[in-house]
Amino acid sequence: MTETVVEVIDVTKSYAGGAGVRALDGVSVGFATGTFCAVMGPSGSGKSTLLHCAAGLDRPDSGRVLLAGQEISRLREPKLTEARRRRVGFVFQSYNLMDSLSVWHNVLLPQRLAGVRPDRDWAREVMRRVGLAGRENDRPGQLSGGQRQRVALARALAGRPEVIFADEPTGALDISAGREVLALLRDAVDGFGDLGSRSGERSGTAVIMVTHDPAAAAWADRVVFLADGRIVTELADPTAEKVAAQMTAVSAR
Repeated sequence: MTETVVEVIDVTKSYAGGAGVRALDGVSVGFATGTFCAVMGPSGSGKSTLLHCAAGLDRPDSGRVLLAGQEISRLREPKLTEARRRRVGFVFQSYNLMDSLSVWHNVLLPQRLAGVRPDRDWAREVMRRVGLAGRENDRPGQLSGGQRQRVALARALAGRPEVIFADEPTGALDISAGREVLALLRDAVDGFGDLGSRSGERSGTAVIMVTHDPAAAAWADRVVFLADGRIVTELADPTAEKVAAQMTAVSAR
């Protein structure tokens, strides 16, 4: 039986401005361990707000968010930060790397900030798997956009997270680099194939990705569609064509 690693229960979230904008309106959705879910919707549908609330980066106005069974929606700092660092990895469109640090130190940074002794052997293996072997001493400014996103992914994976939240991870990349990053996210969900068997365990990492690109969403196992702050439909076993058709229908609502 597949376990749920992230559960969002009847979450609402509004932002100030005029009468207020309700970004999420009673959203309930679960994300299973070892699965890849894409979140899509028109501009302003609430998809990034859902990601941020599910990841503990933003607090819902009401409702609950559970991360690996722990309710994080009402946790205060520093316990919320501790929960994120222990269980979550992040990959953003803008990479969020430290330009003053080498690739190697960027990859290890979250563990050091968490006060955890980094597993250097695992970090080196992750860097090898994402194609960064030999680039450990480079600075982010020496890398292409695709390579910088690989660093961000290696940084996320180095802490062995239970879930990776990816916000438009291919938005700043060309088609080829974007495809490579999506393949690596897919590999993270699937346990990196032979890497899992060598270590005696599979990754089982869940990936929750916000995207506007039907071709990117087609790498997922499931696509959740939002409109006006509500989940309106889902799609299993997506293809780019099915996702594009569903997005057209959702946007026309």
